[in-house]
Amino acid sequence: MAAWLFIVAAMVFVMVVLGGLTRLTHSGLSIVDWRPLTGWLPPLSETEWQRIFLEYQQFPEYRKVNAGMTLAGFKGIFWLEFIHRVWGRLIGVAFAVPFLVFLVRGWIDRSMAPRLIGLFILGGLQGVLGWFMVKSGLVDRPDVSQYRLVAHFGAALVIYGALIWVALDFLHLQRRARPSHGLGRFAVALAGLVFVTALWGGFVAGTDAGFAYNTFPTMDGEWIPQHLFAGDPAYLSPFEDITTVQFFHRVLAVTTFVGVFVFWAASMRVPLAARPRLALFLFAVAVSLQLALGIATLLLFVPVAIAAAHQAGAILLFTMALWVVFELRPSIS
Repeated sequence: MAAWLFIVAAMVFVMVVLGGLTRLTHSGLSIVDWRPLTGWLPPLSETEWQRIFLEYQQFPEYRKVNAGMTLAGFKGIFWLEFIHRVWGRLIGVAFAVPFLVFLVRGWIDRSMAPRLIGLFILGGLQGVLGWFMVKSGLVDRPDVSQYRLVAHFGAALVIYGALIWVALDFLHLQRRARPSHGLGRFAVALAGLVFVTALWGGFVAGTDAGFAYNTFPTMDGEWIPQHLFAGDPAYLSPFEDITTVQFFHRVLAVTTFVGVFVFWAASMRVPLAARPRLALFLFAVAVSLQLALGIATLLLFVPVAIAAAHQAGAILLFTMALWVVFELRPSIS
């Protein structure tokens, strides 16, 4: 059962990376309707391709960005979004079918069943939230709302994290008592910081803020840019103004990097078993890799491959944070 949940979590990981690629390649608005039950098959005839291409032409992205696009060009953006949506449906099947089998066999006890059912419901709601996000780009501005984008991304992280946590729980049903060393609360705080930093990366993506201030460590020569909080109203600047959005993400990222290494140094003074020590080491490796990918994404003006790797790195870092929290949580008798 743990292997099943780890496989579903890996599928969610791929789903998030695919979502990032649809964003980076501007493919996400290529399918202008949502058919959760009947959308398994792509267009199977030239007539069907022409029909969906004509539907796409009625919306702002075609009129304002892709006017004159050929059918071949449309197919290029269609397929990535189609794969993204079908992969989401496959995740639902990969979760539901084994769950029903395990339930019939009596492998799922009463305490675990509500948690797993809740995960399935969250997955279904995530599909609804994804369509709610896409709809925001089909009205006037051919771009999705950064608020809905971050909500969709954040929900994916919550689902992914819950899958990982429950799977780890299956593997560690009998936990040995551990000495209290105070690192658990520090680990929880860092996991929260990783989560918030990732969400602010969503605001960077949603506002295209990564295409500005492509220098590091300063922002075009300034440690603190002059035009912070220049939005109207100012309190929305961290979510809407590209200068403020990118500044917040940088500060959160560097704070996370420093925090992880302070945490690692503090753990050296505490006797730990081999597994939590390995988790801490991999946490430090992951945060170093993620910072390097973030800097490269900026300096190279957001190339698709590196930007997608940066989003994957955020999920990997979140995974390591969860593992560390799991290993250092309070001992039980």
